[in-house]
Amino acid sequence: MSLKLYFAPGACSFVPHSMLELSGAAFEPVSVKLHKGEQRSADYLALNPRGQVPVLVDDGEVVTQIVSILLHLDAKFPQAGILPASGLARTRALSTLAWMNNTVHPTFTHVFMPQKFADDEGTQKVIGAFAANSYRGLLGEIEALAARASPWLTGEKPGALDAYALTLLRWGGYAGIDPTTFPATWDLAQRFAALPAVVRAVERERLQLNVYQPAAA
Repeated sequence: MSLKLYFAPGACSFVPHSMLELSGAAFEPVSVKLHKGEQRSADYLALNPRGQVPVLVDDGEVVTQIVSILLHLDAKFPQAGILPASGLARTRALSTLAWMNNTVHPTFTHVFMPQKFADDEGTQKVIGAFAANSYRGLLGEIEALAARASPWLTGEKPGALDAYALTLLRWGGYAGIDPTTFPATWDLAQRFAALPAVVRAVERERLQLNVYQPAAA
């Protein structure tokens, strides 16, 4: 068995990256430097023509899209607790995972890359500002989930939702949002990042949890 994960430091690929570390599985991590355009290289586009991370290669089979990768890893390593095993707990976790991926994540994309949605600079600024305000509200929804965590978002074991919550909260800093203003999520993120297995992913990606910079007076 061979596993290879293509990830970009600080991107959503941190979620499967940390899950692989938590699973204890042997895998080869491959860093893709988005700022250098490595996702647009011919070799990478041969793996994923969309030029996105993450990409998982499992014994030569390519899996793309974060939800699909997480479901694949969850089936492969059920002992890792990536998602609840069954029943309503699993259904609710999948619902939250889908919402994080199809609503919260794209909202941040409008903040970070408004040029994808308009070619006029003035319009881009409007899109970014509007999305940042919306993103703050979505982080508030995650905060409500984190406030009920016991001790993790899906119960006794840390899993994919905790990794995604950390990622989304961290991105808030780039949207001008202080992550410490969401205390339950900030506490969850710090506890998750401090897990020995997750530390390996954090150090490999050289992640700084709080990237928020207050606006100059």
